[in-house]
Amino acid sequence: MLRGKKIVLGITGSIAAYKACLLIRLLVRRGAEVQVVITPAGKEFITPITLSALTSKPVISDFFSQRDGTWHSHVALGRWADAMVIAPATASTIGKMANGVADNMLITTYLSMKAPVFVAPAMDLDMFAHPTTQQNLQTLRGFGNHIIEPTSGELASHLEGKGRMEEPEHIIRVLEDFFHEKDLAGQRILITSGPTYERIDPVRFIGNYSSGKMGMALAEECAMRGAEVELVTGPTQLLAQHPRIHTTHVESARQMYEAATRLYPTCQAGILCAAVADFTPEYTADQKIKREGDELVLRLRPTQDIAKALGQMKRPDQRLVGFALETNDENLHAHEKLAKKNLDFIVLNSLRDKGAGFSHDTNKVTIISPRGETVYELKSKQEVAHDIVDALVSSLTER
Repeated sequence: MLRGKKIVLGITGSIAAYKACLLIRLLVRRGAEVQVVITPAGKEFITPITLSALTSKPVISDFFSQRDGTWHSHVALGRWADAMVIAPATASTIGKMANGVADNMLITTYLSMKAPVFVAPAMDLDMFAHPTTQQNLQTLRGFGNHIIEPTSGELASHLEGKGRMEEPEHIIRVLEDFFHEKDLAGQRILITSGPTYERIDPVRFIGNYSSGKMGMALAEECAMRGAEVELVTGPTQLLAQHPRIHTTHVESARQMYEAATRLYPTCQAGILCAAVADFTPEYTADQKIKREGDELVLRLRPTQDIAKALGQMKRPDQRLVGFALETNDENLHAHEKLAKKNLDFIVLNSLRDKGAGFSHDTNKVTIISPRGETVYELKSKQEVAHDIVDALVSSLTER
């Protein structure tokens, strides 16, 4: 999270300046305080009035704010900020930064900056690929600046995308990753996520409503805190973004069992967040079952119990976290599962709590361990993930 962080956002004269509006919204939504510094050319693409409305702060562009001699202190800005982000950064601005050409407020602020600086280039491919631009970027890296280039999706796989400004969502992830405490550095964490689909025939299956949002939030949280994450996920539309998340895609409970039991021995901890089917059809038809008669009887058999299997193989130096989604007698069932599956703690949520459970962007959980219970209020799944990983870190340090 970026709550309480002070961010100087530098905007230059690029068509990508419109993306700064979304970037500001994302920063503010995460609790950051944003001060915009814009070049004269930048104001040709986006108005200071728009930016000021989003940040609730006057936009800084010129050295002097009024004709009475009042001026903006770039030195004070450099001391105020926790980070400076220049997005979009044109070839001209990058060249000035690399060579100390302090001819506008943005560059003087950059040269006075005591905090880390993140630069998101934005220009056409020829300008980006030119040896001068590449040399200037290399110079900025040598100065300790963080260069944010497109790293995912079609943008990274096609050469013509290389000069474009990275999307605001990824810039946010880079900042959050930078500021996160790396208390899981050197750890390898297994996370199961999403639903499983148990096939009836080639076109039908037994499944559940799990979206995978909670598991993905846990994977991103662990990765941002320095862990290498082995994410085993059932069918969802979510894709992991962090480079330290290694994804294994599965469909059925059996496939998830095989992946989890293979990976857990190589990990220091496991978080079993997936909504795994408890039963699977005894027989799967090779062809689509046709409607015949008034009834279709399916015989089901139990699936392999992933939590129980990992609990049995758990070493003294490993930790195992389970989830319990209940509809009644919640605490009783959670305590029974905690003991039977040899878990270090269990995360309980109830479908009776508004805003909790499947598909929501929020969750309300209780963390139960042999030492007691901690009840949390309704939060975003990202914030819930932070609480759960905090509990895991505490458990790992108790070795």
